[in-house]
Amino acid sequence: MEIEEITEFIETLGGVLTLAPAPGSPFPEIAWGDRFFYYAPDAQIPTRTQPFATIITKNYPDDTTSDLDRPEAFRLNIHAGRDAFVERLGHTPRETPAHPTDAAHRDTLIAHPVYATAGWLAVVNPATSTEPAVRELLTAAHARARTNYLRNGS
Repeated sequence: MEIEEITEFIETLGGVLTLAPAPGSPFPEIAWGDRFFYYAPDAQIPTRTQPFATIITKNYPDDTTSDLDRPEAFRLNIHAGRDAFVERLGHTPRETPAHPTDAAHRDTLIAHPVYATAGWLAVVNPATSTEPAVRELLTAAHARARTNYLRNGS
């Protein structure tokens, strides 16, 4: 799966606001090239919630274990929630090792290297092996974000 294909899939779920920081945008340079997906049918950046998925295209200062500075590397991050996290990985977010050994492997579903304890899963360069899971997890994350939006009014 390529970044554009993932973005298109997420946007077809409906009510999605995609932020794609780039040079000249009001977002910090470190975020340029990344994508942040919110459930926001009013097209306003939510102020009280985090995105339900992100695509990160480079290492961040506190997040280097996926080695995203390699050519063509990117990581899809999905706020899966505790139940989906346990179902997919077989352990709770709190039981995730501090330094996952497989965080840089491509097309492998992993606990997010930084935000696992919050129920985030990740995949570096999702492809054939992870595509079905990625689509299911993104659909469920979108549905949870939509429910939260409707319950909280944004």
